[in-house]
Amino acid sequence: MAESEFEYPAMVRALPDADIPLAGVHGKLLQADGRQAVFFDIEPIGAIPPHHHAAQFGVVLDGEMSLTIGGETRRCRRGDSYFIPAGVEHSAVFHTRVRVLDLFDEPARYRPRG
Repeated sequence: MAESEFEYPAMVRALPDADIPLAGVHGKLLQADGRQAVFFDIEPIGAIPPHHHAAQFGVVLDGEMSLTIGGETRRCRRGDSYFIPAGVEHSAVFHTRVRVLDLFDEPARYRPRG
């Protein structure tokens, strides 16, 4: 499947928009008790600076990015998964439009927009 053909299904597109303060980063929220999943759609915006928060597990659904976790960088493509332990500094560079599904070990990492 070519990158431009990837599209989230209607059941994902119907989820609430996440209020994300970064240009070119969009997300749909799926809320659980004590956890939060976000279906991200990220334009090739370049780098997200180093930061840290609660644990995060993710799967690349489409596109390509470089992810640095605790000082180690790796290239992530469709099908790759990653785990970021709580409090570990991490950053990313988005080389193409990227779709990832991230599960955060905190219930309010992002708020619904509006």
